[in-house]
Amino acid sequence: MSFQPHAADTRHDTLRQLIDLTLALSTEQHLPRLYRRIIEAAQSVTGADGGTLYILQGQGQAQSLRFEVMRTASLDIYAGGDSGQAVQLPPIPLWRDGQANHHHVCAHVWHQGTLVNLADTYQVEDFDFSGTRAFDQAMQYRTQSLLTLPLPNHNGQIIGVLQLVNATDPATRATRPFDPDLIPLIQALASSAAVTLDKQQLIQSHKDLLDAFIRVIAQAIDAKSAHTSGHCQRVPVLTELLARAACRAASGPLADFSLDEDGWYELRVAAWLHDCGKLATPDSLLDKATKLHALTDRIDTIQARFAALIAQQRLAHQQQPGADWPALKKQLEDECAFLTRCNIGGEAMRPEDQRRVREIAQRRWTDHTGAPQALLTPEEADMLCIERGTLSAAERQRINQHIDITIQMLESLPFPKTLARVPEYAGGHHEKIDGSGYPRGLRREQLSWPARMMAIADIFEALTARDRPYKPPMPLSQALAILQGMRDRRHIDPDLYALFLESGVWSDYARQHLLAEQLDVQDPAPYR
Repeated sequence: MSFQPHAADTRHDTLRQLIDLTLALSTEQHLPRLYRRIIEAAQSVTGADGGTLYILQGQGQAQSLRFEVMRTASLDIYAGGDSGQAVQLPPIPLWRDGQANHHHVCAHVWHQGTLVNLADTYQVEDFDFSGTRAFDQAMQYRTQSLLTLPLPNHNGQIIGVLQLVNATDPATRATRPFDPDLIPLIQALASSAAVTLDKQQLIQSHKDLLDAFIRVIAQAIDAKSAHTSGHCQRVPVLTELLARAACRAASGPLADFSLDEDGWYELRVAAWLHDCGKLATPDSLLDKATKLHALTDRIDTIQARFAALIAQQRLAHQQQPGADWPALKKQLEDECAFLTRCNIGGEAMRPEDQRRVREIAQRRWTDHTGAPQALLTPEEADMLCIERGTLSAAERQRINQHIDITIQMLESLPFPKTLARVPEYAGGHHEKIDGSGYPRGLRREQLSWPARMMAIADIFEALTARDRPYKPPMPLSQALAILQGMRDRRHIDPDLYALFLESGVWSDYARQHLLAEQLDVQDPAPYR
C-alpha cells in the first residue's frame, strides 16, 4: 500500500483501511489466524517489511514474551500463526535475577506500557540487539527502523507486544523511519487487536476448561468399572474417524455431509459425553462380571452350600449305609461345577441347561440351625438361567436408563447455539434405524448422521475392547460379522456401515487400539 503522510486523500484511505481491518479482526474467532491478521494489518497500515507478535505467558517472575508470529515480506519468512511452522526462537524473559528486564526492547515496552520508535537500531545502545544482529548477519538483512508497541487489553493489562521492522518508502522501496503521524493509527489498531485477542483468549480458556472438564467426566466414568475402562476415550476417536471419512465422501448419500469448525467441536463434545449418565449407574451393575455378582460373587456362597451338603450326605451315609456314596458325591460335585460354569455367562444358554439349573435348585441342605433349605434361592436360580450375558432383564433395563440420564443431564446444561445438538448426538447412540432402539425408539429419518455414526462407534468399540475382564478380546472377523448382521437387521445405518468398511475406518482404528491377535481380517469383502 502507498503512503503519502501529507496527502489528505491517502490519509483518508489509510483511516478507511484501519476501520476495515479493525472490523475484520473483531470477527476473527480462530486464534492462529487472528495472530497472522494482526501482523498483516499492522504491516499494511505502516508499510513495514517485517513484524513480530509476542504473547505474554507464565506467572510472576517466570513471565516471558512468547514469539507467536514472525513475518518478513522481503525474505519470504512467515512462521507461527496459521503457517503450520513454529517460530524456533526462545521466549524473551521479562525478569532477570529478580529485576525487570529492560535490556530487550520488547521487555522494556511491556514493563513501561509505552511504545518505542527507533529510526536506526544500529545507532542505539540502550537496548541489547545482539539477537537482531545475529539474524541480520545470517539472513543478509539490516534491521533499521523499529516500532515496538504494547498490547493493552480493556483492563489496561499488557497481554503482548507488537514489533514492526523497517518502514518502507512505497516509491523507492528504501527503508525509512516509521512516520510519527501514523503512530496514533497503529496504536488504535494495536488496542483493538489486543481487546479482540484478549476476548478470543478468554473464549479459548473457557473452551479449554470445558474440554478438560469433559475429559474428567469421561475418565470418571471409565474409572467406575474396569469392564468399560477406556470406552469413553475410544468412542470419540472412532466417531471422528468415521466423520472424517464421511466428509471425504464425493458421491452417494454422504456427498453433501460436512462439518465446519463449530460442527467438529460439537461432535467431539457429544462423543466424550455420550455415556455421562453412567455416573448414576450402580457400580455393582457396571462391574457385574458374572450372573451372581453383586458386591461380591455369590457363587462362593452356593459352593459353600454344596460343601456343606456333601459333608452332610457323607455323614448320613456313614450312619446309614445304603446309597452309592461315590456316585452321589460325584454327582453333587458335577452339579456344583456346572453352576459355576453357568455363572460365567455367554452368548446363549441352552434350554436344557436352564432346566438343569431349576432341577438342582430343588435340592435341600440343612443350615446351621438344623432347618432344611433350598440349595438355590428363586432369585439365584433366575440369575443362573440368564440366557445371554450376565445381566437380568431388570438389571439390563437399569443400565439402559443411563441414556435417559445422559439426555436429562445434557439437556439441563445451557449449551450455546454452537453446541445445541450435543444432547441429540449423544442421546441417540442406542437408537436403531428400524425404531427398535432406546430410549425414544427413533427411526433412521429421525436420527442425524452424527448420531448414527456414534451408534456404530459405540458398538464396534464395545465389541473389540480388549480390557473387558469378563470376555476375551474379540477378533475383527467376529466383530465385523456382528456389525454386518446388525446392518441386515436394520439396527445400524447401511450407508454408514458401507463407508465404515470401504474407507478403512475399521482398519485404521484396529491398528491403533487392538491387539495383534485380534487383527485377523485383511480384506473386508466378506462383510459387505
